Amino acid sequence: MIRKILVFALILNLTACAELQQVVNQLPQTGNTGVLGNDQIAMGLRQALDLGIEKQVSKLTQVDGFYKNDLVKILLPQELQKVDKALRDIGLSKLADEGLKVLNRAAEDAVKEATPIFVDAVKGITFADAKNILLGSDNAATQYLTGKTETVLYNKFKPVINNSFSKVGADKIWSNLINKYNSIPFTSDVNPDLTDYVTSEALEGVYTMIAVEEKEIRTKLSSRTTDLLKKVFALQD
Repeated sequence: MIRKILVFALILNLTACAELQQVVNQLPQTGNTGVLGNDQIAMGLRQALDLGIEKQVSKLTQVDGFYKNDLVKILLPQELQKVDKALRDIGLSKLADEGLKVLNRAAEDAVKEATPIFVDAVKGITFADAKNILLGSDNAATQYLTGKTETVLYNKFKPVINNSFSKVGADKIWSNLINKYNSIPFTSDVNPDLTDYVTSEALEGVYTMIAVEEKEIRTKLSSRTTDLLKKVFALQD
């Protein structure tokens, strides 16, 4: 009887070990280093953000990349909505449309010039706890990137936006538009800082599109186009 019990216990133990080994074998491996560590996970997160820039942010640099993308289209700030309405009310809808379009054109042009800034930001980012970010929300890596880089990127991006305003003629169009509005009787003059506004909106658009790609990689196996992405993001499936 005792011998039967010992044999049964041995069988159970072997079965448990086999099942445990099967689970271990299914864990993502990296060469001879065993289960992926923080450094490898961080590399995978950077690669995902890089793909966001390559595949999604690049779309913003095309004509209508902002203007015809509802996720990032730059609308008029609140203080200029009354300008838009007033101009349309007096038959200047075409001018109002052009004013909105050139804001988006400036952003499209600026993102094209500033893309290397975002690439460098991703390269330089340090993920203190990459595993928690990996196991976080669908845009956790993008949120982390935003928190670590937004202020620095704003300061670098604003001069580029300013140059793009001149390049696409937005400064002249808005000067004409606001002068037209200010000449309307019984209106209060406006003179908003459009460079500051468009800089913030364009930067937000960049982060939005990076987040789009991050979500794709997290939720679609087909979007994991490298071995590293497959290994890293398998951990959060």
